[in-house]
Amino acid sequence: MVDDRLRTPGAVRDAERYTAHNYHPLPVVIASAEGVWLTDVDDRRYLDCLAGYSALNFGHRHPRLIAAAHAQLDKLTLTSRAFVHDQFADFCRELAELCGKDLVLPMNTGAEAVETGVKVARKWGYQVKGVPAGQANIVVAEGNFHGRTTTIVSFSTDEDARADFGPYTPGFTVVPYGDLDALAAAIDENTVAVLLEPIQGEQGVVVPPEGYLPGVRRVCTERNVLFVADEIQSGLGRTGTTFACEHEGVVPDMYLLGKALGGGIVPVSAVAANADVLGVLKPGQHGSTFGGNPLACAVATEVVRLLATGEFQRRSTELGERLHAGLQSLVGKGLVAVRGRGLWAGLDIDPTLMTGRQACERLMERGVLAKDTHGSTLRLAPPLVITVEEIDHAVAQLAAVLAG
Repeated sequence: MVDDRLRTPGAVRDAERYTAHNYHPLPVVIASAEGVWLTDVDDRRYLDCLAGYSALNFGHRHPRLIAAAHAQLDKLTLTSRAFVHDQFADFCRELAELCGKDLVLPMNTGAEAVETGVKVARKWGYQVKGVPAGQANIVVAEGNFHGRTTTIVSFSTDEDARADFGPYTPGFTVVPYGDLDALAAAIDENTVAVLLEPIQGEQGVVVPPEGYLPGVRRVCTERNVLFVADEIQSGLGRTGTTFACEHEGVVPDMYLLGKALGGGIVPVSAVAANADVLGVLKPGQHGSTFGGNPLACAVATEVVRLLATGEFQRRSTELGERLHAGLQSLVGKGLVAVRGRGLWAGLDIDPTLMTGRQACERLMERGVLAKDTHGSTLRLAPPLVITVEEIDHAVAQLAAVLAG
């Protein structure tokens, strides 16, 4: 007889009892997964349309990634950056080549990558640009989501993420997302970087106006400011290109990467830039105990090799067209607007019908898992291994939910 505590109601109750309530998860308890499908403790199956906020771009338990992890687990999991291990050079070289940059700095979480980017930009500003000590500032965008550290929430405009965590870190100027004139006006002689998401994920998969990213690139070049692109959610195949910036032919000075880089197995993040930027760091000035560890490098190298084939970028482009066509057919039938690129979509539901949370609960009842954000907005980001039939199934379930 199965212990009732292992079934969904009991497991949910225990989670609520013994865990700080910093999340409000759907009442589903996942026990196993394969590809795009999840199975709960009661043996119900669900189509994963969130993919761990893009951390599972290659699906659950991708065979090549699992094999790489298993092989490395049998040999070496952690040393320290005090030594060099046999997985490190391949990972750094192959990721640098994928990014078209000289150097990479491996870390663990996306927030660590952003913090690293902030530190590197400031140090570059003082040592290379000549900004007076303690005066560096970075321009960021309204609606941003770059993580939840105290520094990062200091320039968040989401009060849920920011409120009551002060005092806040100075040195950031917030401008409207997509407004090139406002961004240019905010840059002064002490500005060291512009930090942006090429597509804002948490805000609801918001794509900036055409020409905005090339304009940011031009302004940054003219004003001797680093363009730092947070591709932690948007990068590594999610939008149909390796990096979302590629859609407009833009190459930033620094990529911030994470989520999918760990293949859904281990937390891996990285900063990629040329030597004139990342080269400002010297031994002892920045680091991480687990950053670039052997297990992480073994898995992430295989991720880079999967991306190097172009297969997943093509899948995202082709299947994304199918997804967006299906979603657009629901505009006026419960959806107000659809945004996004590739296999990434933000959906605004008619708020008179239901909230985003209610939509997610009803989708869950129909075997599809998604995530709401900001009231009546949903985000869909299925693994890139999804099929046409599975996309059509997800759209059909959404249509049924909207029809009531």
